[in-house]
Amino acid sequence: MSATSGLRLAPRPPARDPAWLPRLFWTSAALVLLWPLAVATEFRPWVLLEPGNLKISAQFIGSFWPLALDGEFLALVARETWRTVAIATAGITLALGVAMPLTLLSTRVLSISALSGRMARAPFWLRQGVRWLLIVLRSVPELVWALVFVRVVGLGPTAGVLAIALTYGGMLGKVYGEILESGETQATETLLRNGAGRLQAFAYGLLPTNAAELTSYTVYRWECAIRSSVVLGFVGAGGLGQQLDNSMKMFEGGEVATMLLVFIALVALADRTSAWLRKALG
Repeated sequence: MSATSGLRLAPRPPARDPAWLPRLFWTSAALVLLWPLAVATEFRPWVLLEPGNLKISAQFIGSFWPLALDGEFLALVARETWRTVAIATAGITLALGVAMPLTLLSTRVLSISALSGRMARAPFWLRQGVRWLLIVLRSVPELVWALVFVRVVGLGPTAGVLAIALTYGGMLGKVYGEILESGETQATETLLRNGAGRLQAFAYGLLPTNAAELTSYTVYRWECAIRSSVVLGFVGAGGLGQQLDNSMKMFEGGEVATMLLVFIALVALADRTSAWLRKALG
């Protein structure tokens, strides 16, 4: 008996990928579906490579240098940056005030009547009504809310704060509810079965197990609110966005580049804050 007779030979790899046909099918199906969308949106990225467009792009990017670093402008940027952060922070704070009670009302796991398996009629319809309210709030873009509030309260940060509060309140309420319902619910159900109220079950059951994810999403939404407050500045809501609009209209590329660097720094700060909070909450 030879020494190699007892050894099993490794199976030879297939000469052809056994999943090539399904991959080819789904790739072809995706291309077929995406083509009408590209036609409808007039998506033609190759126009960016045309000589005239390349020249305009080069002139625009070239105007970014040198950066605007004079003392008066930097003081203006610092003041408007603080206003932008204040708009985003105030807006997200009001959004939390909108989202938290709506989340508690719309989350099924906090329903005492649902412990028996089927939710009672009145809580069911209340939950559906709250969910539809959240849909309405997040369906209207913050830019539209800002245009409405600019007409009501006039130009300034107040319109931006209210616009962010309503739209982001709907977003936070929806995602908070999904996070709470998809996490561990056994402790919450135990608390409810033993006579605890909704707030107690939330504070001692749902919140500790989902704190890191809720915090991370809240900080991410604060980062989005900073970007939104910049966009809202273009319609008169104040902050860096309004100053950026003025600089672009005056073809001051150096000023635009300086403010874009400030935006990058703000987003990086939000990212580091989120990472630190997630680590602290374990």
